Amino acid sequence: MASTHKRVIVRKMDRDSVPGYIAAEEFLVGGKVELLNTAGNVILIDLSEVRGVYFVRDFADSNSLQRKTFTTRPRVEGLWVQLRFRDAEVLEGLMPNDLTQIRPEGFFLNPPDTRGNVQRIFVPRSALSKMTVLAVIGSTTKRRRQTGTEQQTPLLFSELPPH
Repeated sequence: MASTHKRVIVRKMDRDSVPGYIAAEEFLVGGKVELLNTAGNVILIDLSEVRGVYFVRDFADSNSLQRKTFTTRPRVEGLWVQLRFRDAEVLEGLMPNDLTQIRPEGFFLNPPDTRGNVQRIFVPRSALSKMTVLAVIGSTTKRRRQTGTEQQTPLLFSELPPH
């Protein structure tokens, strides 16, 4: 497969899953997920049936997520969110704190265990009953506070000696 196709497992609301490949950028076509399954057939799955599109390293690992919540506060910058699915299952993840990356159909998030098989998840809005932002995690570099004298603009011309 070309590098523009990503390995995914599409998890459906009825707990069924479909492994395959999707185009990296435009995998949503007319409210459906366009998927090239492992048999080589292009199939369309209605977004209302999709629980999540799991971007995976390998198809062999059938257990999608080892951990569904963070054990401690994440260290990576972004929005720490908690998703509650329509069937009351809870999943935490990190979303980018960037409005340009939020799609109208759903959200991309990174799971708590980045070393596991699942690297990233696309969750459709229709699969959720509730979404809560737990924390906004900023940059680890601290900004220095300026003192009152550093905030003033220097007076360049008034400091020059008269001619």
